[in-house]
Amino acid sequence: MIAKFEYTTLVATEEIQQLGSILEQCFIMSPGDSETYINRVGSENFRIIYRDEQVAGGLGIISMGQWWGGQRVPMAGIAAVGIAPEYRGGGAAIALVQHTLQELYTQEVPISVLYPATQQLYRKAGYEQAGSFCIWEIPTESVQVREQTLPLQSVDVSNHEIFHDLYHQQAKLIHGYLDRNQVIWQGLIRPDSQETVYGYLIGTKEQPQGYIIVSQHSTKDGAILQVRDWVILTAAAAQTFWSFVSNHRSQIEQVRWKSSVIDSLTLLLPEQTAKIHSHERWMLRVIDVVKALEVRGYPPGIQAELHLAVQDDLLAANNGKFILSVANGRGEVIKGGKGEFQLDIRALAPLYTSLFTPHHLQMAGKLNATETAFSAATQIFAGESPWMTNFF
Repeated sequence: MIAKFEYTTLVATEEIQQLGSILEQCFIMSPGDSETYINRVGSENFRIIYRDEQVAGGLGIISMGQWWGGQRVPMAGIAAVGIAPEYRGGGAAIALVQHTLQELYTQEVPISVLYPATQQLYRKAGYEQAGSFCIWEIPTESVQVREQTLPLQSVDVSNHEIFHDLYHQQAKLIHGYLDRNQVIWQGLIRPDSQETVYGYLIGTKEQPQGYIIVSQHSTKDGAILQVRDWVILTAAAAQTFWSFVSNHRSQIEQVRWKSSVIDSLTLLLPEQTAKIHSHERWMLRVIDVVKALEVRGYPPGIQAELHLAVQDDLLAANNGKFILSVANGRGEVIKGGKGEFQLDIRALAPLYTSLFTPHHLQMAGKLNATETAFSAATQIFAGESPWMTNFF
């Protein structure tokens, strides 16, 4: 299948225009939007697939990091995967993704993450569900948190560097959060048509304890306050967050914010009036088994050894037996061992992220393990349900 296609970096102006036209059709963009997006990500970060000397499609690679167990793991975000209609169903998409993964492996990138338009395609390439992207909603009148315990400072969001340190303090504590690069930050503060993005520091400028970035939207169902991003580092900041939301009740009917499936911010609310508005799962692919397991963090009180046997039909170096030894929150991997914990590269993804426990994977028929290995894996990969606030 791969031999039918030519995979290359996006270079020529003509190629940029051809890919831009494909992306605008795939993602129902307005004319010119694809050029803006390609320039923001960087044309050098796009890959294209040729079929019969014609551009059949392409994708973008966003290099960043992701926090797992308190440690930053280098990660390649895959975005804007688009195939021209006349080449769909002929293997162009899977060839494009497989070539990209092989390139990332040579670059020693441990993991890759994407948001799937269709799971079937990416599962063929070794991706699997790995974490949540969740939007909550609440009527502003039901918040009823009035006391503002900290001051709010209005800031210019175009200077997004002011938020970076605060974000980093929160991100390293949350399983699955991104270590954002400039592409993600620019997308976050970039307003859509006919809207303004507002930013506020929570606390003083000298000692901020969080921030809120919002926009306002008029819809047929009323006005909505969209919390585009937030960081809450203290209980006082959480109280101030809800006071800020409540103070919009005279003009805003609903507020929406991104959070985990189980949102601790709602503990401050008087009633269970907050509901999940939408929920989807992003997918992860372990590109390099050894590097991914060694760079990740683990529960600090665990000392255990896990003998894995991994099957990967695309990246041969991931096939075989590995011994993962965990102590003091870090892991070491050597090849060999008993192979007591058997799974394929897809099933490794939700185990790696703690989205599903070994019990869940076993019940789904995704692994075969001895009792000893099962117990060790349950301890090693214990963690909170992974999530992130960014869609890319």
